[in-house]
Amino acid sequence: MTNTVFITGATSGFGLACARRFAREGWNLVLSGRRSERLAAIEAELQPQAAVHCVTLDVRDRDAVQAAVAALPAPFNTVHTLVNNAGLALGTAPAQDCDLEQWQRMIDTNITGLTTVTHSLLPGLVKRGSGASIINIGSVAGRWPYPGGNVYCATKAFVEQFSLALRCDLQGTGVRVTCLAPGLSESEFTLVRTGGDQAAHDRLYAGADPIQPDDIADTVYWLATLPAHLNVNALELMAVSQSWSPFAISRKPAQDGAG
Repeated sequence: MTNTVFITGATSGFGLACARRFAREGWNLVLSGRRSERLAAIEAELQPQAAVHCVTLDVRDRDAVQAAVAALPAPFNTVHTLVNNAGLALGTAPAQDCDLEQWQRMIDTNITGLTTVTHSLLPGLVKRGSGASIINIGSVAGRWPYPGGNVYCATKAFVEQFSLALRCDLQGTGVRVTCLAPGLSESEFTLVRTGGDQAAHDRLYAGADPIQPDDIADTVYWLATLPAHLNVNALELMAVSQSWSPFAISRKPAQDGAG
């Protein structure tokens, strides 16, 4: 039986690269995203290699997610691997200057959307049993905070902890769960975060040799095809150029010693 992968946020970046990677291996693809025209183009591109079922879907819409999963036709209704990729960061301002609507959108997408899709597919994954996989795309920001990260960092910390807790609950079912946490990665991420600021995108990645979407796709495929008795709980990937800096210290102004 051909395996089926369900990928959210499949219209760009990591999601699109994953779709292409699994298509090369002949997997059935369920691809979701908000942009119908992009899904149609991806379906046309990949159908020569694999069976493709596209769903125009905003993961924040619980009713739509549940209806889409319930309506999956054969052979797409026996999902082997879920790749929870849909997510975003918005804004780079300090918390006291942030737009509350941006915070809410990140929470609704990165947390509520991910949990809704997972909850909807869990019964089928448990039924599939041995070798079935949930691969949640987290971020190094879930462990390593930075200025301007505020709610984005918090949502990715949730993804890691949710992944670990799922592992506890799925003990004995054969279903595997991994939190894959990339670091500096070149995609539409920064353009979305900055409202389309190409100069900010170019500055961030210039000379850094960042992670590419295909690197993540290869890693996701490796995780999904490990022997069924193995589970990678959490996997953190960084570009070699990226590491950590010393703690920031705010110092009081020097006092003038003159009388």
